[in-house]
Amino acid sequence: MGQRDTTGIPVREGLRLAMNKAWQGLGEPGTWWTGPERIAIAQEARQAMQCEFCRQNKAALSPFHHAGNHDSLGRHSAPLTDAIHRIRTDAGRLTESWLNATLAQGLGDTQYVEIVCVVAVVSAVDTYDRAMGHDQRTLPAAGAGEPSRHRPSGAKPGLGWLATLAPADIRPEDPDPFVRFGQDHIQRAMSLVPQAVIDFFELDVELYFYENGIPQRYIQEKERALSLAQIEMMAARAASINGCYY
Repeated sequence: MGQRDTTGIPVREGLRLAMNKAWQGLGEPGTWWTGPERIAIAQEARQAMQCEFCRQNKAALSPFHHAGNHDSLGRHSAPLTDAIHRIRTDAGRLTESWLNATLAQGLGDTQYVEIVCVVAVVSAVDTYDRAMGHDQRTLPAAGAGEPSRHRPSGAKPGLGWLATLAPADIRPEDPDPFVRFGQDHIQRAMSLVPQAVIDFFELDVELYFYENGIPQRYIQEKERALSLAQIEMMAARAASINGCYY
């Protein structure tokens, strides 16, 4: 089963390692943001949970009903702050027109994708810790180094709001996220930044499951304390509550 955590609840070793790796990875240089920038994004994602402007918009019929400013840490431009806060607090009601307006204010499409990954990791780990009765863990130290700034040349528009990379269009210089995690639309969603797909799904497959057809899936089904049907029931309920439909 693995080690017990501070609450005495046994935790699978694979899950524990994946959580720690994802968390430490927040401070490492990404593809489009430096380590310090990624930590600042993570800090702002946490701040979003205390934002009164976000709470007002979340409760409104339209997420753009209220005019005002975010209760932010004051470290980012207005478009970047708005993106972090909305991704963290009301992702289910983002719109393509909002995204296009955000990008028109200077945020790069690849930068946006990496923000989604960072905020998703923070959301997943903080939610896990809260559910387990843990204190919120301290963000890791920011590492030195520059982002790789690698944009896959084979990425094309058409699948969603942003360009994505199809498995057939991967070049030798591209990190390949599909060979390990599958190639459905959910894996392709962040593929404009292939490393973001890898970073997210290394955590996701331990919180959830590998896709059908991936060999590790069958091992997981035998080792989990809950059955696949039980996990899918909880996932469907959580998705409904959070407005997560794909």
